[in-house]
Amino acid sequence: MQKNYGSGRWRKLKGIATIQLEDGTMCEAEIHWYEAQGIGQKEFKIKYILE
Repeated sequence: MQKNYGSGRWRKLKGIATIQLEDGTMCEAEIHWYEAQGIGQKEFKIKYILE
């Protein structure tokens, strides 16, 4: 992460969000991302679709 976005205290975080799929349907999903103070959130990944 430091090579791409700079130095900082990078943390891997996860949470639940409402997302819109390519076909237009809305659903809740567990997402993971990296975050550093002063830099922000980077590299969001959808891990699981929750039903």
